[in-house]
Amino acid sequence: MRVVIADDSVLLRAGLARLLADATYEVVASVGDAPALLAAVDQHHPDVAIVDVRMPPGYSDEGLRAAVQLRRTHRDLGVLVLSQYVEEPAAQELLALGARGVGYLLKDRVADVREFIDAVTRVAHGGTALDPEVIAQVMARRRRDDPLGPLTPREREVLALMAEGRSNTAIAERLQIGDGAVEKHISHIFSKLALEPDDSDHRRVLAVLAFLKA
Repeated sequence: MRVVIADDSVLLRAGLARLLADATYEVVASVGDAPALLAAVDQHHPDVAIVDVRMPPGYSDEGLRAAVQLRRTHRDLGVLVLSQYVEEPAAQELLALGARGVGYLLKDRVADVREFIDAVTRVAHGGTALDPEVIAQVMARRRRDDPLGPLTPREREVLALMAEGRSNTAIAERLQIGDGAVEKHISHIFSKLALEPDDSDHRRVLAVLAFLKA
């Protein structure tokens, strides 16, 4: 797997490069600003880009803007955004173009090397990796007219873990229930969200988007 890293911190870039190299990823470019990120992706055609939300010159949302642009112009590129804080609107904007091959993690998660590498791997293979803190904030702001209202508490737990990018087996292990029970909960989620089988849409992705937008 080929990776481009974009972060203004030289130390963080070096640390990420070392972790990825140990996990047999090839870091093809390590850059410090958004224009350099865009150029590196065009030049190296990586499998995944790891991008800081805030980068020079304004340290506002330059990295996010670049990530959104990459999502539009490089449809097969996985994009994993790192942020110092939970910025839920940023996560929603990134996911608005589709949840396949996208992730949003707090930088603190890098300290858990196994979890971080797992997130990079999921995103590189077209999966989703959302930080549990983002999920928690989404859950905290639910309203009574929430379109997810029909879901039971357990179904919401399952959907939140789906949004993190967990497989059915991982969800079963986390909730200490059987694989069959997870499949049943997911089937109920799809039914309650009116997500009928469709060859052109991925219902798991659509369910995650409904969760984030509600």
